[in-house]
Amino acid sequence: MSIMEQEMGLRSELLTEFFECEQVVFCNDKNTGLRAIIAIHDTTLGPAIGGCRMQPYGSMAEALEDVLRLAKGMTYKCAAADVDFGGGKAVIIGDPLKDKSPEMFRAFGKFVESLNGRFYTGTDMGTTMEDFVCASNETNCIVGIPEMYGGGGDSSIPTAEGVIYGLKATNKMLFGDEELSGKSYSIQGLGKVGYKVAEQLLQEGANLYVTDIDKSILQDIERKGREAGSIVKVVDTEEIYGVDADIFIPCALGGTINDDTLEQLKVRAIVGSANNQLQHESLGEKLQARGILYAPDYIVNSGGLIQVSDELYGPNKQRVLAKTKAIYYSILEVFQTAEAQKITTVEAANQMCQKRMEDRKKQNSFFLHRTRPKWEFRK
Repeated sequence: MSIMEQEMGLRSELLTEFFECEQVVFCNDKNTGLRAIIAIHDTTLGPAIGGCRMQPYGSMAEALEDVLRLAKGMTYKCAAADVDFGGGKAVIIGDPLKDKSPEMFRAFGKFVESLNGRFYTGTDMGTTMEDFVCASNETNCIVGIPEMYGGGGDSSIPTAEGVIYGLKATNKMLFGDEELSGKSYSIQGLGKVGYKVAEQLLQEGANLYVTDIDKSILQDIERKGREAGSIVKVVDTEEIYGVDADIFIPCALGGTINDDTLEQLKVRAIVGSANNQLQHESLGEKLQARGILYAPDYIVNSGGLIQVSDELYGPNKQRVLAKTKAIYYSILEVFQTAEAQKITTVEAANQMCQKRMEDRKKQNSFFLHRTRPKWEFRK
């Protein structure tokens, strides 16, 4: 057993994931209580980019497992979105309701700055845009800050738009047309993204099954359904898997599609914004066997990534929404490849991303150029 395994109790699988990353940085600042991990998975396409989440992990190993998994996911998301970034992620260990402070995020910003432009970050679960305004006092490698500070603002807008494009592509594959109306959708989670998706579906004349832990949000979406003349049925959090809808839209936490919940599904497809929806990738085969079309989450939910990466060229909402439309064509490509090669959509998506990275590696080894970011207006 290695020293790392002894000290941190790491599983061999987690150790393998650790050494798949280019760089893992453990950050500790005693004055502010900051304990964080930054994982840079792959910089083939450019400097790493990924949000920073904060939560009270039960152990360092648990935090490490989360950041490594998320960083790898960002590599594939960047490749799928065709942005000039690689995959990275950060986690801060602590309760965001009790432990955070402006000084903590300034300290975090200093650690980010020490990476000399190899990692760009911003808000994720448990953190806010205002937290990263504090961090931006120490580094220029911050994205997703409010418009008043020169950022792109609310990234949930293009993320929700990307889900809509994913739904249209899925409808095209299933029904022969991309129309959203006249179909039923089950939405798990009505947060910033899920709520916007629900609103747009109601405007298009769709019927919804919805669930969320916030009863006031459920009441609000029911009211909007009545105003739109559509049916909105509120169901329990566990009942959402078994409703008889056309498409399931997971917009809450990851891992909600597992061996138990998969057996309950009656839908024809899954298209959502939650990260890492499948508890493990082999579930792609089980979904395929049951005739359920799965739109890979890291493509569907890449609208937010497109905005924060584009922000470095100077915020432009119209440009971001135009780029977000590429999600529609990427999802169609994945579906068509999976059908033609008789593989799962998970395999088809990974294959598409791996090819893009291999092609870029060949270009990077051939062309010699001054290595600098394409954006310099912030410097």
